This record gives sequence, structure tokens and C-alpha cells, in this order.
Amino acid sequence: MTTRPSGRRQATAAALCAAVLVAGAMLVPGIARAGLGGAPMATPPGASVADLGHGPVTAAHAASQSAGQTAQSTASATSASASAAAPYTVRQTTLATGTVVREYLTSDGTVFGVAWNGPRMPDLSALLGSYFPQYVSTVTANRRSGRVRGQGVVQQQGLVVHSGGHMRAFSGEAWLPQALPAGVTASVIQ
Repeated sequence: MTTRPSGRRQATAAALCAAVLVAGAMLVPGIARAGLGGAPMATPPGASVADLGHGPVTAAHAASQSAGQTAQSTASATSASASAAAPYTVRQTTLATGTVVREYLTSDGTVFGVAWNGPRMPDLSALLGSYFPQYVSTVTANRRSGRVRGQGVVQQQGLVVHSGGHMRAFSGEAWLPQALPAGVTASVIQ
């Protein structure tokens, strides 16, 4: 016969798991402390970085950028101007573990979104930066209430995180809705 732990034991276990998660993340050597709302992460030892260039320019953004140009500008000049004024860039880092992390940066270099996939979970405290404690407390509260099990899901006005997977196949994305560049939707964060 299987017995179920009491509500108090479940709450204690959830709090202990959250504490271990936070403490473990703080002890990971060689991981930069940056993330959502800040600068992109520094390249960890054994990782490789690729600049994937500018994100697609939406029609509304391109129109607003070219509105000030005269009619005599050539198509190539308009195209070059639109590329240079793209609303975001993507920086991809392949960690030594094989996990790929993509950081989505505004034109001023601030991270507004991150996505990851690979055989091991990345250090979420590094990726989420100052939003990590909010993530941990929300996931802990969701699990304690029985609303969400297994996956790390946060769906709030100022922070959205979807994290899940299983051994050798983890993926997720996180973004700050208020920081998305004009004309860019969260669907670009993949």
C-alpha cells in the first residue's frame, strides 16, 4: 500500500527542492551572471558563440524606418537601412554540454528573451538573471498548489517562462513581455 505525504511534507519537500535548485545554481563554476533584462551572458569555458544576425524586420517596423527617407533612395539602400535598424539580434551559444542557448537582444544590447534546447539544462539562474528568484518562487507555489507538475511554467504579466523536457532533451524559452521591441512578438523566441 502506498501512502501519500501530508500537505505539510509536500510543502517542505517543495521548499527544499527550491532551496537546492537556488544553492546549486550559485555553486556552478564559470557561469556568468547576466540574463533577462541585462547584458548577454559571458562565454562560459568550453562554449562557442555565433552571432545569428538581425531578426526579421516586420512590415510595420520597416515602414516606420523608411518613412523619413526620400522617394529617390534605391532599393538596396532601403534594404541596408532596414537591416541596420532591425528591432533585435540573436546571439547563439553552444555550451560545453551540447546545450544551445539563444539570446534575443534589443538594439541597445539588452536581453529581452532567451531560448534553450539540448541534452542538459542550462544554468537558469544565469539565463534569467534577476528574474530567477521570481521564477523559483512561482514554480514552487504552482507545484505546492498542485496546478503544475514536472515543468517549470511561469505566466505572469512581467515574466513568461516555459521550461521542460526529460533526460537528454531539455528545452525552454523565457521573455519579458514589456521588453519586446516594437513590432516583435514572443513567437520569435525559439
